Amino acid sequence: MSNSKGFLKSSIGRKAIMGLTGLFLVTFLIVHVSINSLLFVGDSGATFNAAANFMAHNPVIRVVEIGLFAGLILHTVQALLLTLANRKARPQGYAVVNGAANSSWYSRSMGLLGTLLLLFLVMHLYHFWWPTKVAVFTDHEHNTFDEIKAVFTDGTMGIISVLLYVIGCISLAYHLLHGFQSGFQTLGLNHKKYTPLIKKTGIGFSIIVSLLFALMPIGFLIGFIK
Repeated sequence: MSNSKGFLKSSIGRKAIMGLTGLFLVTFLIVHVSINSLLFVGDSGATFNAAANFMAHNPVIRVVEIGLFAGLILHTVQALLLTLANRKARPQGYAVVNGAANSSWYSRSMGLLGTLLLLFLVMHLYHFWWPTKVAVFTDHEHNTFDEIKAVFTDGTMGIISVLLYVIGCISLAYHLLHGFQSGFQTLGLNHKKYTPLIKKTGIGFSIIVSLLFALMPIGFLIGFIK
């Protein structure tokens, strides 16, 4: 037991937890973007609302949701602990830093990107998740499509909301560009034969998912989604 606790508190153990929770959150993104893509169907939100209503009232989804929040919190906490540990190990830094020679800027900026994502997530939960849960637990009808439309078409505030969401999606894209491959590598799933495929898949996934998320608020703003 003590060995297990020691492993979980070690840098390797924390990175393993980061990898597992990160890949778990990737599966959530696949489900989330698939349902949100129903906004593009063009039936005034009927199909999307049906899917959203099913997700909101399904008891299995509610249980999974608890696991999702637990995974998100664990992922965030481990990221913070790893960042603090790295800073403690090198309190004075290097006299000359040439990080670009060995890594991309976004892989060196995961802390900043993660912070932007966290702020974006808080805004997202406030706008959409919380009203939905209030409706579910008070047994009131809730039109999620109209709720989304109202946020992104509310004059100046709608434009600001769209800009903030697009910035959040850009942060998500760069976060995934590093995190997708890193998650597999941390778990030891690293091989010269498969790693290039994982890397290409990660790039495609990062771009497509983030672009779809960004196009949704833009679609409401310009009137493409009605």
